[in-house]
Amino acid sequence: MSFTAVQAQDENNPWALGIGVNAVDFYPTGEDAPLGGYFEDFFNVGDHYNILPGVSRLSVARNIGGGFYFEGAGSVNMIEKFGDEGWDDLTYYGLDGTFNYSFRNDANAGWFDPVVGVGGGYTWIDEDGAATLDGTVGINFWFSDHIALTVQTMYKHAFEDDFNSHFQHVAGIKIAFGGVDTDGDGIYDKDDECPEEPGLPEFNGCPDSDGDGIRDSMDACPNEAGLAQFDGCPDTDGDGIPDNEDECPTVAGTAAMNGCPDADGDGVRDSEDECPNEAGPAENNGCPFEDRDNDGVIDQDDECPDVAGTVENNGCPEPDVEVINELNEYSRTILFDLNKATIRDESEETLQSIADIMQEYPNTDFHIEGHTDSTGAEAYNQELSQRRADSVMNFLIDAGIPTDRLSATGYGESEPIATNNTNEGRQQNRRVEISLEGEDGQTENMDMNN
Repeated sequence: MSFTAVQAQDENNPWALGIGVNAVDFYPTGEDAPLGGYFEDFFNVGDHYNILPGVSRLSVARNIGGGFYFEGAGSVNMIEKFGDEGWDDLTYYGLDGTFNYSFRNDANAGWFDPVVGVGGGYTWIDEDGAATLDGTVGINFWFSDHIALTVQTMYKHAFEDDFNSHFQHVAGIKIAFGGVDTDGDGIYDKDDECPEEPGLPEFNGCPDSDGDGIRDSMDACPNEAGLAQFDGCPDTDGDGIPDNEDECPTVAGTAAMNGCPDADGDGVRDSEDECPNEAGPAENNGCPFEDRDNDGVIDQDDECPDVAGTVENNGCPEPDVEVINELNEYSRTILFDLNKATIRDESEETLQSIADIMQEYPNTDFHIEGHTDSTGAEAYNQELSQRRADSVMNFLIDAGIPTDRLSATGYGESEPIATNNTNEGRQQNRRVEISLEGEDGQTENMDMNN
């Protein structure tokens, strides 16, 4: 015999074909007919078994479910032995149908497969025939999940009084077939959770395209081998961030940077950091702020980045006492025409020097004050002091000092700095003073005499 690998008969392979030989035994049929009791001399093959050489029995079975299957069989034999008597050759035909129960199908495992069944049939010996009640027991020995050697004994009880009941023994092979495997992956559709996609047994027939041990339906990256902790996605750079969420999948980075590196830890990813190895704020493109003049005011906030200044003056320098003194020295030489606001020509160079000094302090605002002595009417003195203060301011504006950095106020005779009872005192009171705008008090005054 040769065997072909097919699936054992079950719900996946509902059909089975049986091919074998049969032996008919008329001796131990009970009630002393023809000789002994039911199982008397049961295994006396040589004296009592009628065996036709070659294939003498064919069967077809259909699985019903739950371990049950129905089997229909046809057999042929030549009867030469009846008990201890010899007969002329009689032709024997049998058609039988039984409902069988497979204990292996119930256990769904193992190579040892006991079977019991009951049914009925019709048997002919030459021209005589009778219906029979059949009971059967047998064993299938599965060589693999595909093919079995079967042995079976069936007792056929005849309903006709003049027709002998008898045993029929069967040996042969059983081949199961008929399973449906749409995707051809070796897992039948009934058990295949993905019947239209070739898959693996460990995933109940579902595929694992990238071979990472995670079935495609649960794999966030089904075409790239990955890790279970990342739902099947890879982490190429090993930074703990899966590639599908990593904006820099080939360079190890941090979660805060969505997987991109930040070498200096300043919160600016290296690809956007103009100083990747020096910590700096995002508003400065990741670079540290510079303070070229080392005055404590960073360059981007320093209105005078190349000249040391003060924080209060936005990084620009402020005039100190020495500067004020220098301006005072210039102011002593400035003259006005008598009782007029006209600046004399010889004082223009002095005022230009004052303008040059002011240019050195571009963030400093200056206030120009006009004063007179008490000679003359008070209203006239007030008006004259205002015009003189305005004349100085206008000269400085023409010299390049921005208008918004200058202001001018005339105080008349109201703020003397000396007595008006002497020529010397009155001369000191006729003056123009320049102070720093916004200060609570004047840092230094700059006197300009008429």
